[in-house]
Amino acid sequence: MPELPEVETLCRQLDGLIRGRRLLSLTVYDSKIDALPEATGGIVRNVRRDGKTVVMDFDSQRSLLIHLRMTGRLFAKPDGARRPHVRLSLRFDNTDIDLIDPRRFATVNLVQTGRPALKNDLLTGFDRRLFFKRHAGRRAPVKILLMDPKAFAGIGNIYACEILHRAGIEPARPAASLSPGEWGKVFSRARAVLKTAINKRGTSISDWRDLFGAPGENQTGLAVYGREGKRCRFCKGVVARVKQAGRSTYYCPGCQK
Repeated sequence: MPELPEVETLCRQLDGLIRGRRLLSLTVYDSKIDALPEATGGIVRNVRRDGKTVVMDFDSQRSLLIHLRMTGRLFAKPDGARRPHVRLSLRFDNTDIDLIDPRRFATVNLVQTGRPALKNDLLTGFDRRLFFKRHAGRRAPVKILLMDPKAFAGIGNIYACEILHRAGIEPARPAASLSPGEWGKVFSRARAVLKTAINKRGTSISDWRDLFGAPGENQTGLAVYGREGKRCRFCKGVVARVKQAGRSTYYCPGCQK
């Protein structure tokens, strides 16, 4: 599933490509997506990210929300060719954008512009007081809490592992066991990990590609994710892997306490 850095990459690329452009047509090819004729004719004011959702704001005061879910991808297609598994096609006056989604989990909605900003997004607005009130005292393992969208927007398995390694926090520790200082370290390391991944256009472990079909570059610098049995890049210990909530967690027993 695309995580925060991948969705931010798409939003920045889309904003550079279609801001100020008119949506000439919107064609739905999948019955699971409702017809959205009201979007046609609008001019894109900007494209932004809301958690893991791509938001296209139009001058009509409407916004198109696209959540990619598990296998959704957005691709620009200057050649006009139709790709397999296309569920939706947006035709602008300078390009076409396809939503490709083999498993058909992605969702598309048209809403009035003005949705309140998230307060759990570490890059666009994070309310520490609200976090400590609602989440810091929970008994869930800290790695599981990092992946809870109610606590942190847009963080999935790859980045949760990397963040905790950089913060020196053992992933199985109960969230309530972390001190305010340790949480501060998690917040700051999370911002650094996410910003680095955005600058490298995301992490292509499997099938992630950006708007123009190019893989990301962040996978070359991962410290622990996918590196079981290899030397830690920091302490030269050995990276371990455990299962948490059905997902693989990678960490360094030497660095993370």
